[in-house]
Amino acid sequence: MSADRKQPQPPEDGAATGVGATSLLLSHARLADGRAVDVRLVGDRIEAVGTAGSLGPVAGGARVDLTGHLLLPAPAEPHAHADTALSADSPGPGPYDVPCDGSYDVPCDGEEVRRRATEAALLQLGHGATALRAHVRIAVGRGLTSLDAVLLTRRSLHGLGELTPVAVPRLLTGAAGAEGRALLRDAVRRGGVVAGGRPDGDPDPAGHLEAVLTVAAEHGVPADLHTEGDDPVWLARLAAMAGELGAGVTIGPCAGLARLPSEVAGRAAERLAAAGVAVVCLPQGGCGEAGSRGVAPVGLLRAAGVRVAAGSGALRDAANPVGRGDPLEAAYLLASQAGLAPEEAYGAVSAEARAVLGLPEVRVEAGFPAELLAVRGERLAGVLSLAYSRIVVHRGRVVARTSAVREYCDSAAALDLPRQARTKRPPEPGGPQAGPVVRS
Repeated sequence: MSADRKQPQPPEDGAATGVGATSLLLSHARLADGRAVDVRLVGDRIEAVGTAGSLGPVAGGARVDLTGHLLLPAPAEPHAHADTALSADSPGPGPYDVPCDGSYDVPCDGEEVRRRATEAALLQLGHGATALRAHVRIAVGRGLTSLDAVLLTRRSLHGLGELTPVAVPRLLTGAAGAEGRALLRDAVRRGGVVAGGRPDGDPDPAGHLEAVLTVAAEHGVPADLHTEGDDPVWLARLAAMAGELGAGVTIGPCAGLARLPSEVAGRAAERLAAAGVAVVCLPQGGCGEAGSRGVAPVGLLRAAGVRVAAGSGALRDAANPVGRGDPLEAAYLLASQAGLAPEEAYGAVSAEARAVLGLPEVRVEAGFPAELLAVRGERLAGVLSLAYSRIVVHRGRVVARTSAVREYCDSAAALDLPRQARTKRPPEPGGPQAGPVVRS
C-alpha cells in the first residue's frame, strides 16, 4: 500500500479540504481486512490512507490513537420512532392510543417529544449511527406538533449527526382521510421530510399507498411505509406503483412476509426487487402498532435481490418497553439468528442502511465521506459480540466517545492470566483490591 494515497477526485459536494479545513489523524487503526493503517481526515472527507505509522496530521490538526480498535464505516439507523422513544414510563394515554378515525383526543406536548427525541438520537449517535431516519406521527387533533418537535431536534443535532423524520399519517382515504392527506402535504413542504404512511391501519390499504406515493411524487421526496407486509396483493400493487416513482421507496418491518407460504413470499420478493423497493427489517422484533414480534425473511429477500437494511425500531415505548437503539445489536442478531456472515450483517446496518437513506457510500479509502466508527476489538465477529468502547466520527470530527473499563480483583491462586492488562489502580473501599484492569 502507498504510504499516502490521495483522494481520486475532488469531493462532489464542495466539502472543505483546503487550507483552513479541520483535520484529524486516526493512527494505528485496524481495518476489517486485517490491515493496520493511519487515516487522515480533512474537512468531511478521508484525505489519505497509509500503512500504520506512515502518515502525520496536517499542521495544527488533532490525532487520535486507535491502537486496539477496529475502524469501520459508520452505521446508520433507517427505522426509529422519535416521537414515542423513551415514553414507556410516561403517565397518561400511550402514544398509540388512537381512535379509529385517526384523531388524537389528548393534546401533544411538543417540548416533551423534543426532549425524548433528542435523548434517543444522542443515545443512537453514541452507538455509532451518524444518520437516522425516524417515523413521526401526524394526525387530526395533534396536527404537526410532534413533527415540528423532531425538526427542532434535528436542528439541535446539527454537526453531531443527521436526523430525517418520516411524516406518518394514520388515515388517508375517504372523507375521514382528507385532513390526513392535507397534513402529509404540509409536512413534506417543510423540507427534509420523507412521506410516510401506515397502510395496515387504513380501511383502504391500496388507497393509502396511492395517496402516499402521490404526495412523494408531487414533492420529489422518498416514501417510507410502515407495514407488516403480509398481504401479497398489496405488495404486488406496491411494486407496480413504485416503479413509476423517481424517489426511493422503502417498506418495513415486513415481519408478516415471513408468515406467507414460501412460494408466495418468494414471488412478492421478486416483484419488490424488480421495482427497486427496499426493506428495512427489525431484528429485535416488531415496533409501533405491528402485531407481531417476528422478523422479515432476510435470506429470502436477499436471495431475490431485494436491498435489505436493518434498524432498531421501538426504543422503550408502549409497543416495546425495552430496546437499545444499537445498530451493532441489530447486526449481531442478524449474524446469530438469521445466518448472515458478520460482514453481511454489518453491511445491513451500514452500507445498506446508508443506501436506503439515500446517503453516499462510505469506505475507509481516500475520497470517501469521513463517517466512521472505531470499536475496541480486532475482528468484526468479536466486535458484534461485545462492543463497549466506541469512538464515533461524523463529518471528520469525533462527536461521541464511549469508554468501558472492567476491573477484577486479584486471583486467589495468583494465576498469570493471559492477555489481561496488568495496570494497577489504587484500591477502592469495598471494591476490587488493586486487581488488573481490562479495557473493553
